Formats: sequence, C-alpha cells, structure tokens
Amino acid sequence: MAEARKPAYWIAHVTVLDEAAYGEYARRAGPAIAAHGGEFLARGGAYAQLEGRDRARNVLARFPSLAAAEACYRSAAYQEALSFARGASERDLVIVEGV
Repeated sequence: MAEARKPAYWIAHVTVLDEAAYGEYARRAGPAIAAHGGEFLARGGAYAQLEGRDRARNVLARFPSLAAAEACYRSAAYQEALSFARGASERDLVIVEGV
C-alpha cells in the first residue's frame, strides 16, 4: 500500500505598503495557487498577535504536498504575480509539511 502524501501549509505574514499593487499580486496569485492544488484556509481577517512581529495580513493555504507548494512558488505564473508584491509589501513566507 502506498504511503499517503502529507499536506503542506503555506503561511504568509504580510504588511501591505501599496494597496493597489498588492491587490494586483493577490488577483494574479490566486489562480497560480489554485493551479497547484492550493486552497486558502485563511486570507486576511481577524487575528490575535501573541508573539513575534505583527503583520496585519495573515494568509494560510493548504497544498496537497510540500512539493506542490514549492512548485507553485517557483512557477512562472506565481513569480509574475510576486513581482507586484515586491516593493508593495513586507512579507514572511514559510511552507510547513503537515502531519
């Protein structure tokens, strides 16, 4: 029996500096993420900062695997979207394999 792949979670903490440019990033990033099997579990919304650096926008997306999440990030479509976020935001992004 084949071992089931573990999901992976893309966790981003963002401070938006330019709403218009970041909005274009978000518009383009959504389809790129969906094309790699990603789905948003949280995107903005209320939060409670308990430790560390406070960023007003927090995003959580689930992918079918760590490889799929990394492939999404490295894809031409996502990198094109990301060009709109550069300079328009301060971001921390990590991909974590689920259990």
